[in-house]
Amino acid sequence: MTKLRMLLALLLLGVLLASCESVPYAQRLQQRQQAYSAAAGAPVRSFRLVMGEQIYSWEPLSDTQLVIYTLPSKAYLLDVWPCNNLTFTNFIGLTSFASQVQTGFDKVLTGRPYIPCMIKQIRPIDLARFKLEKESQRHIESMPRNDSGNAPAPASSSQ
Repeated sequence: MTKLRMLLALLLLGVLLASCESVPYAQRLQQRQQAYSAAAGAPVRSFRLVMGEQIYSWEPLSDTQLVIYTLPSKAYLLDVWPCNNLTFTNFIGLTSFASQVQTGFDKVLTGRPYIPCMIKQIRPIDLARFKLEKESQRHIESMPRNDSGNAPAPASSSQ
């Protein structure tokens, strides 16, 4: 019986922690999609993989969109046909020929039991613009501080 109570307490704690988050996951994901799309340039036919054909980093945005970083300073927004498991997989792979990943030919691989996802479109991302887009989405409410520290504000005198 105590194991059941402990399990219920942990479950309740998890629910409480999840409810404390200020912005829901779906909304944050949509904001990231918008920021990446706004920073993405015109479609290109292909991009080159570097560093021994390794992906530096990647981020799934939906079942049909992901960002591939080939270097910390170089990223591409890939649109793919609906891809099972893309948002949940821990690793991905890309097919390529001669270190070139091409639209309409190469695929995103998400794991053995899943069908590879054909790449429909590749757009380079201007990362400087992406950072500006992210910062513009942050909303900070600020109030000027009283320069006198903890002293109460002076009362106005009326004549």
